Amino acid sequence: MIRVLLADDQHLVRAGFRALLDAQPDIEVVAEAGDGEEALRAVRELRPDVVLMDIRMPALDGLAATRRITGDTALAEVKVIMLTTFELDDYVFEAIRAGASGFLVKDTEPDELLRAVRAVVAGDALLSPGVTRRLIAEFAARSKEPAAAGALASLTEREREVMALVGIGLSNEEIARRLVVSPLTAKTHVSRTMVKLGARDRAQLVVLAYESGLVRPGWLG
Repeated sequence: MIRVLLADDQHLVRAGFRALLDAQPDIEVVAEAGDGEEALRAVRELRPDVVLMDIRMPALDGLAATRRITGDTALAEVKVIMLTTFELDDYVFEAIRAGASGFLVKDTEPDELLRAVRAVVAGDALLSPGVTRRLIAEFAARSKEPAAAGALASLTEREREVMALVGIGLSNEEIARRLVVSPLTAKTHVSRTMVKLGARDRAQLVVLAYESGLVRPGWLG
């Protein structure tokens, strides 16, 4: 059972998400929060698998709450999906840097929301390919000059290759086809790369790929 916490200051938004999520046999909404402080307390108490976190909330906004969650080693298993009204919201990119596993627009299709929740728990995809690539393209356009690539010294050549493919938005299945390996082998390479670099999930791996200069703007295919 995937345990979800809803954090949004609009009751109707929470009610809509709860109705959709609770109707699934493998998903349970364990709590709701109307602001960031309340969300943070609930996360620490209940340890949900996924937090659907609105960016703009009173008391403590979603971005600050996300930083506190992802910065707490005791909450390492908690995944955060940011909710936003606009796909290209500036806060989204800061949220990814802060450790969020991805983002969704509030008017997303129900099936996409369900796929996103299941995907971040499984750890084998950031979000749907279309949303992921839009995020990566915008992140690339806004990114600063790449940092030194010294952090990648621990990776094998194959792991660097896999990380670059993750960085341009490919799923494990697409990576497997590109490298002519099995999806399980591709997933293993991705997992080992995340462990070596201390990345919480694929979202942070994408950020590291750009910040290290392994992937550069314009490489999206």
